Amino acid sequence: MESVLLYAEAEGFIQSLERIPLREVGSTKWFRQHEYIEKLNMQAILSASANQEEFIKDLFVSLGKIPTLVHGMILIEIWKQKVFPILCKLQDFSPKSTFPLYMVIHHEATIINLLETIMYHKESSEAAEDAVLDLVDYCHRKLALLAGQCSRGEIHTHDRVSHSEFSEMSSIQDLHNQSRMLEFEISLKALSVLRYITDHVESLSLSVLTRMLNTHNLPCVLVQLVEHCPWQRKTRGKMEKYDEGKWREIAAEDQLKMTKLDGQVWISLLNLLLKSECQMKYDFNNFNKNQLLKLRRFLTEVVIDQLPNLADLQRFLSHLAVTDPAPPKKELVLEQLPEIWNELFAENSGKWKAIAKYQVQKIFNPSENELRQQANRLAETYNLDVMESLIPDKPKCGTCGAEGVKRCSRCRGEWYCNRECQVKHWPKHKLACQLMAEAAEKLQKELKIKT
Repeated sequence: MESVLLYAEAEGFIQSLERIPLREVGSTKWFRQHEYIEKLNMQAILSASANQEEFIKDLFVSLGKIPTLVHGMILIEIWKQKVFPILCKLQDFSPKSTFPLYMVIHHEATIINLLETIMYHKESSEAAEDAVLDLVDYCHRKLALLAGQCSRGEIHTHDRVSHSEFSEMSSIQDLHNQSRMLEFEISLKALSVLRYITDHVESLSLSVLTRMLNTHNLPCVLVQLVEHCPWQRKTRGKMEKYDEGKWREIAAEDQLKMTKLDGQVWISLLNLLLKSECQMKYDFNNFNKNQLLKLRRFLTEVVIDQLPNLADLQRFLSHLAVTDPAPPKKELVLEQLPEIWNELFAENSGKWKAIAKYQVQKIFNPSENELRQQANRLAETYNLDVMESLIPDKPKCGTCGAEGVKRCSRCRGEWYCNRECQVKHWPKHKLACQLMAEAAEKLQKELKIKT
């Protein structure tokens, strides 16, 4: 399998990740972390799509760095809301290139993409610790905004552009357009992240359940997404669905097929409405009940055939229509509150303009030489863009060519089908293994020195 990172490289990158102040967004230190996260994201996607050992996820869990990822994502969300609009209006803001700014805007999309890959696993939700509350709030903000925009007919109509295509654009208007497009994609990724969190509610704190069901009433938000379906539209009488960064025309015979996004909404609803922990916490009052009953008209035989578990939801809604569930038990629970968003606002409230001015003067106005160096580093990172959509072949045994299931634990660069083949290949692999392991150890030491 073609790889972006060796195990030791990835370990060094993840270990070096840290929380960066809002003022330093776009700085050299921030860009170095951005490059690390881009490569980690690519490797995570490659491993997951090839159904191989997801060592990126394992490292984020074991090194306790998922909260750092969540912090970095919310940091850019706040920067886009509070600093970016001010920065664009400053009279002395005339950047030689808007590409570095685009990288900052794109950073949020990279992190949510990485989280979508690693949060599939139960241990990732547990390793997020208290940051899972911030992640739930983040997903709610994105989905509520998406549902509201769709109900008003404000969903974007353009396809995503590649990094290389954007590098040819230069206007602030291009930047704003791409920011709006990325916001749409981020919201779709947030839907998947939310679904994975609902998969594992049994192992999370009661505060997470309270946040999802009572504070944000996520079941009703999901009902709006089912009603309005933001990833589907009609253009000149033809059905189109959004998939992998593009609006694609759907053949008549495929229009009733459920997309991955449809499935994420329905599975989230199944988890939040049918799991016993959720039923005991959710308030099935008249408003919520009437909203949920809207789902019945979407639960057709064609839909249930594609996701048979929806038959359970259909029966639940039929029962709900003729009964009044007992109100939720009011238990005295010390509720946790999300910290990242609140702390970032508390640290920077009233300083937005000062931060924008500092960034224009010190960060987003580099010399031509600095800009050239930055462009070279970004080009090195993004020459792997295509790997985001690559589905690689399964690894082959280094001895016999059969499907590899065991990996060399030292260099992690060679695969074998069994122990016998690994022992047989060792005389040939020994020197390469030693060189790769030593190079990886050297790189890890260098990373620690730099950070």
